[in-house]
Amino acid sequence: MPNKKVSRRDILKIGTTGMLGIAGSMYLNALSPFTNKVNASEHTNHKHNHSMNHDTMIDSSKTEGYKMAERLLTEFDYGKVSTLSNGKTLREYTVVAIDKEIEIAKGIKFPGWTFNGTIPGPTFRCTEGDLLRFHFTNKGSHPHSIHFHGIHPPKMDGLLPVMPGQSFTYEFEAKPYGLQIYHCHVLPLARHIHKGLYGNFIIDPKKPRDKAKEFNMVMNGFDLDLDGENEFYTVNGYAFAFMNHPIKVKKDELVRIYLSNLTEFDLLNSFHLHANFFTYIPTGINENPTQFTDTVMQCQGERGIIEVRFPYRGKYMFHAHVSEFAELGWMGFFEVE
Repeated sequence: MPNKKVSRRDILKIGTTGMLGIAGSMYLNALSPFTNKVNASEHTNHKHNHSMNHDTMIDSSKTEGYKMAERLLTEFDYGKVSTLSNGKTLREYTVVAIDKEIEIAKGIKFPGWTFNGTIPGPTFRCTEGDLLRFHFTNKGSHPHSIHFHGIHPPKMDGLLPVMPGQSFTYEFEAKPYGLQIYHCHVLPLARHIHKGLYGNFIIDPKKPRDKAKEFNMVMNGFDLDLDGENEFYTVNGYAFAFMNHPIKVKKDELVRIYLSNLTEFDLLNSFHLHANFFTYIPTGINENPTQFTDTVMQCQGERGIIEVRFPYRGKYMFHAHVSEFAELGWMGFFEVE
């Protein structure tokens, strides 16, 4: 058994009872030797000798991994703000790439490459027209960069790698408004992205959007044995993060979700909301959204804004509308009070 390769599909064949119980135990005890030009020492901690059941995976305790996912849900980094002589707002951000082990499920660690120590990285936020300076230092073990989606000079596009121990400052004007993303753009792209170097980047319009309860959600996946298939799927980096600890909202209040997909190794990811419909604004730019739906699909790098009001009290489930993704961690609840 120890030499037998166990895929995510083997995990799901176990069935619903003990879905991630025997699954987690079989998978973690049967990881094959790692190849694909990866140092096996990076993954030593993935081998667990203890049994895991489904209740353990969807654990009610607030572990470090859960706390990270919860914090990233509502935390926005507006930078250090000052005013230039011409009246323009200057925002300066500090970004550090570091290698860090991240808890992605109860008792399961992933050897990540991170921006500021989290997967996904911080959600940077500004207003259209602001001058932005991202002071980037690479303290990781590999070359990295930051590629921002949006409009900026090519020399600020993040194509040139910043070597370990070196720094670079990205400077550009924030435009256009909407939900953008950022990620490392050093080859091989698949490895640098799946290891965790990505995040959301919100540029608010000059005329503020309507007041709302706002949440940040980055859909992602984790490939533990580096076979090009994810074994866990999450929102904000932790499997089943909001199952036993639902996201609290109020009846009839406007809820705004900044949703992006940075999942590697799968063509699409999705967001489905139970018992309700929402409006969807692709890239967060169109002021008159035309989509009124309960499910949206996003390819890697695609993003948009969801706006919704909940008309009834109770728990509303949300999850990927790919059963495999949902059963391997990408599901949760809103609780309407």
